[in-house]
Amino acid sequence: MTASNRETALPVPPQETDRTLHFAGPATFGRVPRLDEVGTTDIAVVGVPFDAGVSYRPGARFGGNAIREASRQLRPYNPAQDAYPFHYVQVADAGDISANPHNINEAVESVEAGADELLSTGARLMTLGGDHTIALPILRSVARRHGPVALLHFDAHLDTWDSYFGAEYTHGTPFRRAVEEGILDTSALCHVGTRGSLYSKEDLDEDTKLGFGIVTSADVLRRGVDEVVQQLKERIGERPLYISVDIDVLDPAHAPGTGTPEAGGLTSRELLEIVRGLADCHLVSADLVEVAPAYDHAEITSVAASHTAYELVTLMSRQIAFFRWLEEQNRL
Repeated sequence: MTASNRETALPVPPQETDRTLHFAGPATFGRVPRLDEVGTTDIAVVGVPFDAGVSYRPGARFGGNAIREASRQLRPYNPAQDAYPFHYVQVADAGDISANPHNINEAVESVEAGADELLSTGARLMTLGGDHTIALPILRSVARRHGPVALLHFDAHLDTWDSYFGAEYTHGTPFRRAVEEGILDTSALCHVGTRGSLYSKEDLDEDTKLGFGIVTSADVLRRGVDEVVQQLKERIGERPLYISVDIDVLDPAHAPGTGTPEAGGLTSRELLEIVRGLADCHLVSADLVEVAPAYDHAEITSVAASHTAYELVTLMSRQIAFFRWLEEQNRL
């Protein structure tokens, strides 16, 4: 599994015609080529089939492949961002990182090593989980290349608890560990879409002490997408940004296939519009986690997840292409 920056080679996009059978053939994300078919890539879409860190319903280990299947209808042109994400830069499906389903500590190490291998060549990651435990090792790897990063965390839950049953690595603890390890820029952290019950009001107090701001799902409803996006952009500034999306940020009407659903969430339209509004931010990598297809119906959750990942890939593709254009202008 290798990846590298492609400064000269032309990208290999999905082969798209009016006679393409989207439902046929092996499923890669958006039908992009496999990494072993192109050798190098700018954006690596990689799965992590791991869900041993969940606290309620399991099944997210099957999420990555469900998202790939649901992404078959993604087409080359993204009108919402006026972009051809698979043509501007190389996007490739890097397969899956193997993570021990019986040993969380070992799994965290494996995910970190897999992310290191892909990121070491200059590629950015679009990771398909898996449960939210995997965000921590990926953030470790990202921070080694960019320093502490800004974080936008789309989720119904805070995921800044200290432990579950004494375990420090679970899907409810990754961002507390990340702050403790100094791999997040604590001046630029925000949860988006949180809601639901908590163990105690102290959960919110401790979250604030870690540096997080909160935009609840009710805030999005009352203030609107444009105002929320502006607030997020002001908080992030020009810092390198990592976006982590737990699909349970969506209301169960839009994402029933997840492990810990909470009523009162965002609509898929609101999530997509917020992500699109972040086009000016310096997105260095992203993940999308907690899709559990066993609880899904008619691929509702997987479709929402695939479209969200498509928008994130588009943001990264546009930025890489723009930076290359600037470099070329400077050479002239």
